[in-house]
Amino acid sequence: MKTALVTAGTSGTGRAIAERFAKEGIAVAITSRDTDKAAIAAEEIAAAYGVICRGYALDQFEEASILALYDELEADGMLPDALVLNAADLGIGMDALTVSAQDFARVITTNIVGEFLLIREATVRHMIGQGKGAAVMIGSNTSRRAIRNRSAYCASKGGLVSLAKALALDFGGYGIRVNAVLPGSIHSERWEALDEDTLTAKRARVPIGREAYPADIAEAAYFLASDAAASISGTELVVDGGVDAQLFPGV
Repeated sequence: MKTALVTAGTSGTGRAIAERFAKEGIAVAITSRDTDKAAIAAEEIAAAYGVICRGYALDQFEEASILALYDELEADGMLPDALVLNAADLGIGMDALTVSAQDFARVITTNIVGEFLLIREATVRHMIGQGKGAAVMIGSNTSRRAIRNRSAYCASKGGLVSLAKALALDFGGYGIRVNAVLPGSIHSERWEALDEDTLTAKRARVPIGREAYPADIAEAAYFLASDAAASISGTELVVDGGVDAQLFPGV
């Protein structure tokens, strides 16, 4: 593995994933809708780990933006041997009774169509030629256990699991592996603002007693992209502290 592409790699889980690859001396390309933000984060990662890291603009909803990204990657010699697709439209607060077709479709297009095109471009432009490659989609355990008012998001994450299986078959003959990581709750800045009672209640719903951290997701993504997972394709790795295993939450 020589170069990794991590979408939405400037902060949070995406940043942790990008740093996990950089830690191994792998060149990293990261994306953001904000070009300046991508450039700053790339400079920080490059300085911290002594690797090549470059930031690129990407709006995953727009096919033209995806194609422009790959044109830039190709020109920079940064076409990915591995890609981790972390960007997503959450579609928070979408009432299934009132959500517009346009808003619903935006989530599906961003989360499924966008990731399909990102993998296909990497495959056609680079991975087929070298006879190997790996793609990891960051999905969600909501593809298996839904939450309210996110019907489009849950549907899109379920679609990603099926897409990973389909592409694992379509691209497997070229030596390309496709898998998905399904996180549950991930510790973020929003958790820092929660009061102690709320934190205790949230953690009580997780069998191991704590939420995942970005580094946990990064380890899973790196494993599936690495040669250590050379025989793993078309499957999903759930990283949610055991939430998916339980019928009813509680202590």
